[in-house]
Amino acid sequence: CTIISIHPSSIMNRFVLTFLALIAATAKTTDAFSPSQTQAQKTRGGEISRRDAFLATAGILVAAPLVLVAPSSATAATLDLSQYKDGPNGLKYLVTLEGISGSTTKPQRGQKVKTSYSLYLNGFPDDADSNSKQVDSSKGLFGDKPFEFNVGVSQVIKGWDLSLLDMVEGEARRLVVPSDLGYGDKGAGGKIPGGATLFFEVQLTELGKMPEMTDSQKQWLEEHPL
Repeated sequence: CTIISIHPSSIMNRFVLTFLALIAATAKTTDAFSPSQTQAQKTRGGEISRRDAFLATAGILVAAPLVLVAPSSATAATLDLSQYKDGPNGLKYLVTLEGISGSTTKPQRGQKVKTSYSLYLNGFPDDADSNSKQVDSSKGLFGDKPFEFNVGVSQVIKGWDLSLLDMVEGEARRLVVPSDLGYGDKGAGGKIPGGATLFFEVQLTELGKMPEMTDSQKQWLEEHPL
């Protein structure tokens, strides 16, 4: 891969523009849906700030070094995905851990879920001929900090919504997410270039209670199908 030096002022300008865009997008998708949003924001930043970190982690929010990583030549087309199944809209997945024994319950749109994940570019670490690079993870030096959000209501990338709605509690998958189900042509956070295929290891660790939907929430779901 190629390391491209970027002037600090350019990074800051991109940070401001990206941050404002994320706030605007979040307001459109979650304000009408989540009545408990204000309270959630008071606890560890709530879903919105955690989502922003998920979108922008390790690139925008880290002061140094001020570099961007250009994508390598390894893509989904050049990796061996023969063991993967086809999901919707070009998504591919491989079940790496079965869910809780006997469980057939999958989350519903709007339901709170907890997940553990790692995100890579250019393939998974054990893929042959890949130049895999981890750019985000819920797993840190002091353990795993599960990522909690309402599934199926555009609080995360579409590739995640589509995948998690098909999983049961405890199940883990590897996901290969095309860019149009991820961050599109613009990329995100400085370390996810435009058009990038995303490689996730994700586990649905916990299903929360299904909330009682208000009329406005039900209307939002009808007006915003996946």
